[in-house]
Amino acid sequence: MAVVFSATNEVIDPILADVVRANQNKVVSWLQGESGAWGFLAGQAIVNVRESAGRDLESKERRLIWSRMWWWLEQISAGGNAKS
Repeated sequence: MAVVFSATNEVIDPILADVVRANQNKVVSWLQGESGAWGFLAGQAIVNVRESAGRDLESKERRLIWSRMWWWLEQISAGGNAKS
């Protein structure tokens, strides 16, 4: 039986948390407004979720992932605990 991948916050949040942890230097770069930091982190988010899904992502899934990655970064910037 095939496992269906669903790009929901509950599914992608642990993956995005791993992206943040593995790329703390780029998160700091993003916080400092350095050029290219967002693109790198957004790309890493897509690559990691795609690997977890085991397939290419649809356009709406990519947009959801970018939006959620941005949310994570805003939580970090605000000193939040990223629990919503």
